[in-house]
Amino acid sequence: MLLFATILALAVANSPLYEMYHHLLEMHIQLGVGDLTINETVHHWVNDGLMAVFFLLVGLEIKRELKYGELSTVQSALLPAFAAIGGAVIPALIYWGFNSGTGFMDGWAIPMATDIAFVIGVVALLGSRVPVWAKVFVTAIAVVDDLIAVLVIAFFYTESISMIALGIAGACLVVLMFMNFRGVNKISPYMIIGFIMWWAVLKSGVHATIAGVMLGFVMPASRGWSLERLKEYAQEGFELFKQAEDDNMPVSKEQALNHMKETVTHAESPLHRLEHKLHFSVYFLIMPIFAFANAGVIFDPEIMGHAFASTLTWGIAIGLFVGKQVGILGSTWLLTKLGFTDLADNKETWKVVYGVALLAGIGFTMSLFIANLSFDPGSELLEFGKVGILIGSFVSGVLGYYFLSRRPDYGAETQQPFDVPEGNEVTS
Repeated sequence: MLLFATILALAVANSPLYEMYHHLLEMHIQLGVGDLTINETVHHWVNDGLMAVFFLLVGLEIKRELKYGELSTVQSALLPAFAAIGGAVIPALIYWGFNSGTGFMDGWAIPMATDIAFVIGVVALLGSRVPVWAKVFVTAIAVVDDLIAVLVIAFFYTESISMIALGIAGACLVVLMFMNFRGVNKISPYMIIGFIMWWAVLKSGVHATIAGVMLGFVMPASRGWSLERLKEYAQEGFELFKQAEDDNMPVSKEQALNHMKETVTHAESPLHRLEHKLHFSVYFLIMPIFAFANAGVIFDPEIMGHAFASTLTWGIAIGLFVGKQVGILGSTWLLTKLGFTDLADNKETWKVVYGVALLAGIGFTMSLFIANLSFDPGSELLEFGKVGILIGSFVSGVLGYYFLSRRPDYGAETQQPFDVPEGNEVTS
């Protein structure tokens, strides 16, 4: 869907439909009353509104990984965290090397990003040519990468601050934390307060997507009921079903189903429930809409000529393609040689790590998002940034896919990433 939306945006932007496309994105939509009115273009509503939902999912995924996943312990988090930091710092340094002393330095964070959706999509296409451990590794890297991007946006892409609006947002955050503390298990109260917080953050001057991340962080990650209570409640539901079969009993099948639905609701934490609800809409609707609204580069010979002659374009493209490889592969190699990981030090393992590092150069969605924060909408610099993002992401994606697809398809279960002591077997 992301690829289709990108191709469609490029096709429309370079066709007679461009004026309609541009008019649609620049059309204003007003929401609210009086001083609480927000009057923005469709383009801004996509980038500041819909993408806040994307960042809500990012916040949920980061919290889940920190609490239960690959980032839940120092030992398990060390390798992907170190690799992600290397994969963010080296591209930024490459961009700085190309553009130091120029007027392009606002875009220094553009090549730091990795598009988690695109990368996981490519990995899924490769199937068991990419072993399970590598899929977990690249997902953990992408999650840490998203966390770095969130911090960069919060600290370096914030406009003038309205303390009143920021105070309202802070009060909403306190209410959300109190709800978490009190064990509120329904999602709707969090979403209502979260919407007010998003509105306040948007008015405050801090980028509105930060509200999505904060809401994700305060969603309860533990289920409201104990396992024993769940068992008892489910047993009651089973008894209701038996009673519903008896015409002499005042119990309907609908009552029994509602009882079981309540059991299922309390069996999962609000975090997991909301994550499941958001996955489809974010990956198959919001991100493709964002790609369609932001990837429409006009292939005008004059603009393209200036783009290919600009250090801005090449700082981004080479930062994504070379910087991600050097940062991730170099950091992983260093930790392994220093003995801080159990990664097997053999040729086959390093082939996989190199392929993963290549794929991490797909910056696309997150890079486009940061580019829109870095340069004025419609400016030539933004167009140069988009060209650099498309080049770096396309080359990284194609070569990463080709490199990993050349590996034999042994089946994921047979591929072990770690050294196995003699006499022991490790099973997936």
